[in-house]
Amino acid sequence: MTKAFVKMLSGIAMLFHTTAAFAQSTIDPEGSGVIVSAVNWLQGTLLGTVATVVAVIAIAAVGFMMLTGRVNWRHGAVVILGCFILFGAASIVAGIQSAATMGQ
Repeated sequence: MTKAFVKMLSGIAMLFHTTAAFAQSTIDPEGSGVIVSAVNWLQGTLLGTVATVVAVIAIAAVGFMMLTGRVNWRHGAVVILGCFILFGAASIVAGIQSAATMGQ
């Protein structure tokens, strides 16, 4: 096969790949109201006041243990990064979605 033919085939494959994204919709499927409300409750619990207080206490404790040499710096950084990812998840997903829709 020639290079031009391979490029043409990969272009056609990408065309079909992107058309599948148009078929996806942001509307919840019928009958998923209970699941959506349960996930919204879980999100509220994970990002609510209790979770914020627990994250502040965890970061303070891990930071103190890192400073006193009881915890490896790498493990402490993982805890702090995990809290950033947990509370920044909505912004991260919104950025990914905007980047994905920019290509369409």
